[in-house]
Amino acid sequence: MSERGDRIERRRRPARATSSEASVDRSRAYRHLTNPFEPLKVFSDDEVASIHEAALLVLENNGMRVLSEPARRRYAAGGATVDEATMMVRFDRGLVAQALATVPRGFTVHGRTPDRNQPFSGKHVVFAPTSGPPNIMDLKRGRRAGTFEDFTNILKLCQAYEVIHTLGGCVEPQDVPIHVRHLETTRAMLALTDKIPFVYARGTGQNLDNFEMIRMAYGLTQEQFEANPHTLCVINTNSPLQLDIPMAEGIIDFAAAGQVSIITPFTLAGAMAPVTVAGALTLAHAEALAGLVLAQIVRPGAPIVYGSFTSNVDMKSGSPAFGTPEYVKSSFGAGQLARHIGLPWRSSNATASNTPDAQAAYESQMSLWGALMGGCNFMLHAAGWLESGLTTSYEKFILDVEMLQMFAETFQPVGATPADLALEAIAEVGPSGHFFGCAHTMERYRTAFYAPLVSDWRNFGQWTDAGAHTATERAHDIWQQAVASHVAPERDPGVSESIDAFVERRKAEGGAPPVS
Repeated sequence: MSERGDRIERRRRPARATSSEASVDRSRAYRHLTNPFEPLKVFSDDEVASIHEAALLVLENNGMRVLSEPARRRYAAGGATVDEATMMVRFDRGLVAQALATVPRGFTVHGRTPDRNQPFSGKHVVFAPTSGPPNIMDLKRGRRAGTFEDFTNILKLCQAYEVIHTLGGCVEPQDVPIHVRHLETTRAMLALTDKIPFVYARGTGQNLDNFEMIRMAYGLTQEQFEANPHTLCVINTNSPLQLDIPMAEGIIDFAAAGQVSIITPFTLAGAMAPVTVAGALTLAHAEALAGLVLAQIVRPGAPIVYGSFTSNVDMKSGSPAFGTPEYVKSSFGAGQLARHIGLPWRSSNATASNTPDAQAAYESQMSLWGALMGGCNFMLHAAGWLESGLTTSYEKFILDVEMLQMFAETFQPVGATPADLALEAIAEVGPSGHFFGCAHTMERYRTAFYAPLVSDWRNFGQWTDAGAHTATERAHDIWQQAVASHVAPERDPGVSESIDAFVERRKAEGGAPPVS
């Protein structure tokens, strides 16, 4: 240690905050986030316009294969050209322009209470956990099929952290039969959290069941429920250029009910999309526009989020790759296209790593930078994603929350008042001194800096003496503590009884098998 460093080490440092002092809740600032930075761009404005024009040509000349006969009928009634023999739907650019004229430029998804509402517009940012992996993983039990207990545990983690704003599919509870799974998962969302629920579009029967449960939980009439969005779903096209039956039904049902469809083509450059970033985005843009048109035909003004999930594949194996430079550039480009047509934009936090290791961290960090510096409004898979979406990881959830909170803190304003400039502190300390004990520091040190959830900033000796735990091991302890300390939000017992009765009745009736 240098002589000056030795002097600083010996001088008095501020006392460690007491437990009550250290519990200042900075996370309340994370409940509603606004990104103050200008989005980064990968294309010029002219190039963005060219991609949009190319997508219109795809819709006019190639069209989309639509497997749902009711959806084709709606397209035909709305002005599209439909070939029933091939199930191909072609779109005049005037029809697309008409749909873009009615789709909202932004909206608010309403929570159970107003302080849980989330704006989807402008510079607002909303985070949701990972959704849909069939497997679950943790440090002690390894990788295994997801269960209902795992599903509820991830919900408890969502409730524990303010930086998670809406819910997701968490992990597939494979111990619950698929025809009643939606009833159990939605009931759990509504009982264990007070955050905005997410539901899958797996057919009209399941969609309507989910709407009814949410309406009951919120205490709304049917008209009130349909007047504002209260839930959301993801619509994935079958790239290239196909819309299947459950996704078409999802667009129709959610639009008719005034709920949010996040229309997201899943395009992997070199596999289900052209190998170039611009070509992959052209295809994805065309598919997103096709879904948007259907929603606006069903209900002009239906809320839509422009979804993007464009990455590349490993050209040696064909496996998906995430958090790559191409993923980042695709994110920037997708954000530009969303803003070109004036819609909120969805992106993702993704990694191809099979375990919560350094690869998972740096690929996720690249994904986060691409999404957030690209200006995304909604991020699905923000916490817990692993193995290209095949696994939800408890530890990765916590590591992701750390990264999300660090971004949320980065979004907070930086003061530059006379007090922030600290001229008196600089004069007080003088040459060769330190600021540990000066009045300016003593007044502010408890809340001056972000306090990490996972990171360990102790020196090597202290870290070793405490057990030399890695970040993944620390995350393991944190998620267990968070699950154990979960307290469900209060709810009117009568509402719970009504939802329980509805679930039991629908289960007795056979539930609602998903369509295919």
